Amino acid sequence: MAQTGIPGATYARYTFRLRVSSTAAAALSAEWDRVRWIWNQCVAQSRAAHKAGETCGPAQLDKMLTRWRGEHGWLGDGGSVPQQQAIRDFSKSRAKALKDIKSGVAVRQRAGMPHFKKKAEARPSLNYTRRGFRLKEQRLHLAGGISLTVVWSRDLPAEPSSARIFRDALGHWYVSFVVRVGMQPFPATGEAIGIDWGVKETATTSSDAHDLPHPGHGRKVAGRLAGYQRMMARRKPKSGQASSKGYRRAKKQAAKTYKKVVRQRQDTARKWSKRVVRDFDQLAVEDFRPKFLAKATMARKAADAAISTIKHELINMARKHGRDLRLVHPAHTTMDCGNCGARTKHALPLSERTYTCTACGAVSPRDKNSARVMLARAGFDPAGADRGRPDGPPVRRAA
Repeated sequence: MAQTGIPGATYARYTFRLRVSSTAAAALSAEWDRVRWIWNQCVAQSRAAHKAGETCGPAQLDKMLTRWRGEHGWLGDGGSVPQQQAIRDFSKSRAKALKDIKSGVAVRQRAGMPHFKKKAEARPSLNYTRRGFRLKEQRLHLAGGISLTVVWSRDLPAEPSSARIFRDALGHWYVSFVVRVGMQPFPATGEAIGIDWGVKETATTSSDAHDLPHPGHGRKVAGRLAGYQRMMARRKPKSGQASSKGYRRAKKQAAKTYKKVVRQRQDTARKWSKRVVRDFDQLAVEDFRPKFLAKATMARKAADAAISTIKHELINMARKHGRDLRLVHPAHTTMDCGNCGARTKHALPLSERTYTCTACGAVSPRDKNSARVMLARAGFDPAGADRGRPDGPPVRRAA
């Protein structure tokens, strides 16, 4: 079970749109230039230390930051909090990459080492701890005298502990607050559900009423998005040349179209997750990582299904409302029988959509059978709790 360190409480992000004046936008861009410079300096120092066989930890980078701020007046004009947070973020990213290398994680699954952030490609992102911002009279005041208007679409349940300012591909500014919230448990139902992820149907469950069909949000706008991308390709500026008005217009339309698809996927994920969490106390969810589908023939449809987004929202919703959610390893879930627990002698091809047990003779749709296997492996199915395979893959709590 994921813990927050505070019994009965968890942390949540509350994101709001910002109304940014031209003066504030220029100040934020200047602050981002300083933070990006520090990040790139950290990357350069880290690579130089690696070649020299020396260490380059957060404490050393903090000392370098103090020296840099003294040597460069323009750097000292900015707030120290986002600059320090840039070093913290860099150190975490580098530590994760080194840990994966030391643990022998496969190259394709490793977290990459931090790289340089290019001005034309990296989007502004500034992190502030509590001492770097304050809320006064419904406005957000950042260190350095930057004042921003927040579009309060909802109230904050408590004082935020940190804030992240960022800009999206359309040029819109947002603030994301991290707030400690208490658990909001739903009434107990005494019901359990197994969930199996797929492509034809995004989620197949042990309850027919809670299956999630493939929404196809990306497919509905694929033609329009491809048109904008072709317009961008025709108007793409040469190296060293400024982009034309037509190129910028097509790029903005493409970003606007894709942003709408992302929001539709998130909306679908949240509504379905809340309905499942409200109706069931116990959730056995396939711990599916769809990264390998990126190289399959069904890559486009799998990406449009947004399984990772839905799984993430389901875990967060279960944690928020106090439900018992367990992630089940997907190994052999299509080979085991959800009725008696017997395992077939061979792996079923994807074209075979009906599962027939050779031991008990049970016949059911392949994905429905897998959903029932999730329940049995998680220990939620009273009739199948005793027939779990002793050498089966592990089950871990996620919420």
